[in-house]
Amino acid sequence: MTGQTRLTLDARIETLVLKKPFHISGHVFRDTPVLTVALSGQGHIGRGEAAGVYYTGDEPAQMLETLEGLRGDIEAGLSREDLRRLLPAGGARNALDCALWDLEAKIAGRAVWQLAGLEPPRPLLTTMTVGADTPDAMADGARGFADTKAIKLKLTGDAALDAERVRAVRKARPDVWLGVDANQGFTRDTIAPLFAALVDCRVQLLEQPFRRGREQDMAGITFPMPTAADESCLNLAELEQVHQYFDVINIKLDKCGGLTEGLLMAQRARELGVKIMVGCMVGTSRAMAPGFVLGQLCDVVDLDAPAAIVNDRERTVTYAAGEIFSSADVWGGTAAADAPATSAVR
Repeated sequence: MTGQTRLTLDARIETLVLKKPFHISGHVFRDTPVLTVALSGQGHIGRGEAAGVYYTGDEPAQMLETLEGLRGDIEAGLSREDLRRLLPAGGARNALDCALWDLEAKIAGRAVWQLAGLEPPRPLLTTMTVGADTPDAMADGARGFADTKAIKLKLTGDAALDAERVRAVRKARPDVWLGVDANQGFTRDTIAPLFAALVDCRVQLLEQPFRRGREQDMAGITFPMPTAADESCLNLAELEQVHQYFDVINIKLDKCGGLTEGLLMAQRARELGVKIMVGCMVGTSRAMAPGFVLGQLCDVVDLDAPAAIVNDRERTVTYAAGEIFSSADVWGGTAAADAPATSAVR
């Protein structure tokens, strides 16, 4: 879509309620505000959703204020490349970028995956996440994902307790691919005691062990499994700066500012010889669907957020046999999705 189409912007904040408190290193989430965007043009509506990036201060209230301040520029009509020049990476750009993709697909009568030059989408193996808790509670949580074939565990940086958590989950689910996410909880001095448990329990991926800004601390450590950058790599520019320290880059559309940059990051990561993961913040199926498109290019997929919230959209992604699938009527295609969707507002 060119930047010539006049648009009407509807942006608002909704609150997603979690089924239970979700614990990670340094944070507990009980509900999460998200920014929703609807762009109307040429008789169609394009939609996007974003939660922002809590650890950078990129919050939905600020994101909404940003879009309202640019309403004139947005409604005058802009392309996705115009948007990358207009706004920095983050949640506001993500919501608007995804709405532009959705609108462009509907106007063209094609699906987003076609516009992106991808093959027809296939179901993707996705991890389901177990929040940090007692070892027994995490084992119970892992058992609760009965059909899941891949599980990611949240750790907190207490090596002894984290080792117990990993061992308890592996005992409960000897059958699954297992990854762990430290969410910046460890340091060079504290992580080594965890390695034995990770190896014994066949952990396949260690995500974000150290704090953002401490990427050089990764150098010189022999990690016993691949490592992934999450908080350490927000966008395309940061990929160039930190890729040498990690085996995998976790691309989240809220971090990088939308599917447009996410696709560019995936392409560049391949050129750099780095594997690709797609992840998500808390969100509904409307936020997972663009990630699902990107996931077609990824080695690891972590798009499980709707499983953690009380209310999803009327049209939802599906989870079956450990896989996620998103049809074009959820987002990114058919005119049927122009109809009002059930709100996820508390």
